[in-house]
Amino acid sequence: MDDLFQPPRSVCSESCPPGTRQATRKGFPVCCFDCLPCGDGEISNTTDAIECTVCPDEFWSISNKDQCVLKEVEFLSYEDPLGISLTTASLLGACFCALVMVIFALHHNTPIVHANNSELSFLLLLSLKLCFLCVLLFIGRPQLWTCQLRHALFGISFVLCISSILVKTMVVIAVFKSSRPEGKGAMKWFGAAQQRCTVLVLTAIQVVICAVWLSTASPTPNKNTQYIRSKIVYECAIGSVAGFSMLLAYIGLLAAVSFLLAFLARNRPDNFNEAKFITFSMLIFCAVWIAFVPAYVSSPGKYAVAVEIFLHYFGVKR
Repeated sequence: MDDLFQPPRSVCSESCPPGTRQATRKGFPVCCFDCLPCGDGEISNTTDAIECTVCPDEFWSISNKDQCVLKEVEFLSYEDPLGISLTTASLLGACFCALVMVIFALHHNTPIVHANNSELSFLLLLSLKLCFLCVLLFIGRPQLWTCQLRHALFGISFVLCISSILVKTMVVIAVFKSSRPEGKGAMKWFGAAQQRCTVLVLTAIQVVICAVWLSTASPTPNKNTQYIRSKIVYECAIGSVAGFSMLLAYIGLLAAVSFLLAFLARNRPDNFNEAKFITFSMLIFCAVWIAFVPAYVSSPGKYAVAVEIFLHYFGVKR
C-alpha cells in the first residue's frame, strides 16, 4: 500500500558519479545525458560534473579518475636492474683496464710491450678506463654537475682513445715508410715527443669544444612531462644542439680518419702490423656511431640514457 503513495520518478538519466562527466544526448531533453569517464590526466570529484578538470603538470589521475596524484618519477637509478647491470659492467671494465696497465707497467722493458708502443698503449688504456668510469655519471638522478660532466667527460675520453689509435696507425705507416730508401726520414716526425703532442693537441681541441659549449649553453637537469604524460622523466637537456653536434662530429671525424689510414696500411707485411685490426675496429665503431643517433632519438626516458651507455661499451670494446 505504501508504494501507491510514492511519487513517480521523472528522471531520464541517473546521476553521474565522480570520475565521470555529463554528456547531453542530442535531440533529448536536458535531463537526458550519458555519463562519460574522464580522460587520462583528468578528474571530476563531484556528482553530475559538467566538465572534467585537467590535473596539474606534475600530477596524474588515478584509475577512478576522481583524484590527482603525483606522477611517477623515472630515471635510470642504481637500484634499477638495468642500472645495476650497467654499473657492474662499468666497474668490471675499469678494473680490467687497470689490471692490464699494471701488467704493462711490470713488463715495460719486454720486446712485446716496446713493439706495441708502450706510451701510446698506456694512454689508450687510460682513456678506456675513463670511458668506463664516466658511465657512472649517466646513472642516478640528474644533477647540474653530472649533466655537465657526463657529456664533457664522454667526449674528451673518447677523443683521447681514438686519437691514441690514430697516432698508432700513423706510426705503423711511418715505420714501413722508413724501411724504404726514399722514406728513411719518416720516423723523425713520429718520435715519442711528437706522438704525445699529437694526442694532446687532438684531445685539446675537444676540450675547447666542451669548454665553449659548457660556458654558453651547458646541459641542465630537466623534468620532461610531455614525452610520457603519466610520468615525470628526469633527463639532462643538452642545452646547445650545435655544441653537442660538434662534440659528436669531431669524434666521428677522428674515427673516420683513423679508419681510412688503417685501411690504407692494412696489407703491410709484419707480425706487429696493427692496422688490419684497427681497420676492423674502426669499421665497427663507425657503424655503431651511425646507428647511435636514430636509436638515441627514438628511445624513451631512461632507455635513451641506456643507449648512450651502450655506445660507450661498444666504442671502448672496439
